[in-house]
Amino acid sequence: MEARTECPGRESVCCSYKQKVADLLYWKDLKTSAIVLTGLMLVLLSLSQFSVITVVSYVTLLVLCATVSLRVYKKILQALHKSDGANPFQEYLDMDMFVSKEQLQKYVETIILYFASLVKELRRLILVEDLVDSIKFAVLMWLLTFIGAVFNGLTILILAVISMFTIPLLYRQHQAQIDQYVGLVTAQISDIRAKIQAKLPSAKSKAE
Repeated sequence: MEARTECPGRESVCCSYKQKVADLLYWKDLKTSAIVLTGLMLVLLSLSQFSVITVVSYVTLLVLCATVSLRVYKKILQALHKSDGANPFQEYLDMDMFVSKEQLQKYVETIILYFASLVKELRRLILVEDLVDSIKFAVLMWLLTFIGAVFNGLTILILAVISMFTIPLLYRQHQAQIDQYVGLVTAQISDIRAKIQAKLPSAKSKAE
């Protein structure tokens, strides 16, 4: 039985959104996850062929065609006395979209906190607070130059979306085997890192 995160009242909205995203990525509702993944892939593949304005315009037109057609269909049924003619989207029109000042402030504070943490970490890596971490960061940036030469940003985004909808599910299905291999790799990396740090002059001087 899967445990769900208990959230205090102040963070209940944020926690609810996180739970919905987790359910989406873990395919708790097969139909919803399939619709979201298909929609995202169609939009991203369209963006790879057409401009943003063109894609947004066509998507909006398709949605409008669907909603207007359904609204007209309901009106026809009303004229034939087979329906009350109520707006089929009334429940969405009645949804409360208002964001309180407290909620808005909380979201802004969260964004600022994440941004400040990112800046602090980049400062630590670029200004070489830890030599090993900075070297690993440099190697990562060097590898990214090769990835950037092969893929553009949109292709990487498409691969990221596919990974988001497949990797969590695969991990849940094969968690024991994956954890075993990850543990072995982590142990090897920790061993190599310890050997490198032991040979660095800065590490020796700190030990003394």
